[in-house]
Amino acid sequence: MPESPLPEVVQIAQDLIRFDTSNYGGGRANGEREAAEYVGAYLASLGLEPEYYEPIPRRTNVMARVRGRDPERPALVVHGHLDVVPAVAEDWSVDPFAAEVRDGLLWGRGAVDMKNMDAMILTAVADMLRAGERPERDLILAFFADEENGGVEGSALVVRDRPEWFAGATEAISEVGGYSITVDDHRAYLLQVGEKALMWLRLVAKGRAGHGSRFHEDNAVTRISEAVAAIGRTRWPIRLTPTTRALLEGLSTLTGRSSDDPDALAAAAGPAEAFLRSTFRTTANPTVLDAGYKHNVIPETASALIDVRVIPGTEEDVLAELQRIVGDDVEIHTVVRDIGMETPFAGDLVEAMVAALGRHDPGVPVIPYLLGAGTDNKALASIGITGYGFAPLKLPADLDFTGMFHGVDERVPVESLVFGQRVLADLLRTC
Repeated sequence: MPESPLPEVVQIAQDLIRFDTSNYGGGRANGEREAAEYVGAYLASLGLEPEYYEPIPRRTNVMARVRGRDPERPALVVHGHLDVVPAVAEDWSVDPFAAEVRDGLLWGRGAVDMKNMDAMILTAVADMLRAGERPERDLILAFFADEENGGVEGSALVVRDRPEWFAGATEAISEVGGYSITVDDHRAYLLQVGEKALMWLRLVAKGRAGHGSRFHEDNAVTRISEAVAAIGRTRWPIRLTPTTRALLEGLSTLTGRSSDDPDALAAAAGPAEAFLRSTFRTTANPTVLDAGYKHNVIPETASALIDVRVIPGTEEDVLAELQRIVGDDVEIHTVVRDIGMETPFAGDLVEAMVAALGRHDPGVPVIPYLLGAGTDNKALASIGITGYGFAPLKLPADLDFTGMFHGVDERVPVESLVFGQRVLADLLRTC
């Protein structure tokens, strides 16, 4: 017998993955135009009127508004991004842009971050509109460019130049929340109610250029290497916030373990341990080194890029500590900086998200958490919109889902996508 066709949410995710929208950062990107046009065509097929904004060639954003039954209620932004980080094909078990389904999972760059959610948004809205239904309030569906570069050529420009797209909106939902983790054989869902602050820094060390064979103590490469090693080996102290305290309390109640040792409690979460531990403290990870141009030439300058994610409110203290760590001979330059956010785990939308998960996975607790990374919710916050992470996925206990963000062999279970579509459609009908 012929194999059953894949669910529409999986087919849409496959189509989106096959657009290579790799974003290398710093303005170097393949561009999102074809993916945005695909999304726009899908929205138009539902009777919506998509609008495009391309402030930089090929960096395309698309939006459509779904009119709700109650025009007096504030609108809800439901958003995703269409770019992905690059993938080195030789490192993968499959072609990262072939969107292959294997062993019940969809493989490919973007399967986790975040073309899975893009597909869930589109098909959840389609379910509702094809049934002749309307949401309770206006939904603003937005798909941004350049999120993987901090949104500087995407959402930041959209909120600056097209604020009318978001007229009447007060809340938003997007990626990296609503997914399940397993802690001591107990499943729970994490609902993202905050994000750490972002600082992308460039370290610059200068020395004296010269011949590679000579005795040479003023070496910029040595200096930058020492600075990078010092930052990479620094273990930042735990600094809890209201959200991370609530997370620990929720995990403690779930497992019966003490919340006095956050790292030990996070270790009970198996594959999600590293993701949770990053929410308890600042992290500063070296990601790029750049120095030299010939084997026998000592260069005058060497640099490194550092990805720093900061507990909200501690940004200046962290910058001062980083300068102390690297010393006065190394300059620190800010490449991108963005805000941190925290909002209470309360209110009508939070209750609606918790209820939607409860209808599809009864009895499983939903716990707030602080995202160690960032999303386009930061840009929306600049125009007064409160953002949450809610891309609902019921995941197998042994799948290292959080480890696949920007990782190799990124993949998501087909059943999880179907679950997420149903939960999201339920939420959009009722919130």
